[in-house]
Amino acid sequence: MAKINDEKLMMARTRPQALTLTVCGFFAALIAVGAFIRITIPVEPYAMHFTMQWFAVLAAGLLLGRKKAAVSVCVYLIIGLIGVPVFASGGGPAYLIRPTFGFLLGFALAAYLIGLVMERKEKPSLFWMMVSSFSGLLAYYGVGILYFYFISNYVISMPVVWKVVLVNCCLLTIVPDAILCVLAVMACKRLNPSFQKLMNTY
Repeated sequence: MAKINDEKLMMARTRPQALTLTVCGFFAALIAVGAFIRITIPVEPYAMHFTMQWFAVLAAGLLLGRKKAAVSVCVYLIIGLIGVPVFASGGGPAYLIRPTFGFLLGFALAAYLIGLVMERKEKPSLFWMMVSSFSGLLAYYGVGILYFYFISNYVISMPVVWKVVLVNCCLLTIVPDAILCVLAVMACKRLNPSFQKLMNTY
């Protein structure tokens, strides 16, 4: 009897862990797929990409909470850095010195921040979800812009001025990314009750 109870206890502990791994892996895969749904903006010195990755990151933050959302993005980043071509321009450790890599790092901070803001409310309203999403948007662009400027000017010796960075890295893509914020909130507002019910089942 004691052995059976131990097995049941082990299963009860294992199921949530397995679900967490599955969910985080699923969202990491969504982010990877989003990299290939893109519009390339041919600007110098590096082409910029408007992708659907941001939508997947938003969904992770809005649905998973800060920890699982950040883990999902980090899994995606690790897979790309070890060489699997899941980034918009390939993969591998050399990506770390690409100025645009800052936007991928921004995904991790944004996912965490979105989830953190969402967790402040037991039943987040549509307005609160918008606040959460746009907080993440600011973090995403903030990290991306600062990283782009630092790597360009101090690591790879391809100097750029702030005006170029702001135009190429912000003004060209922030409006469509803001639209994705609204679309993600509308979608996740409908999905959230069912998703949370699924997560709480285990």
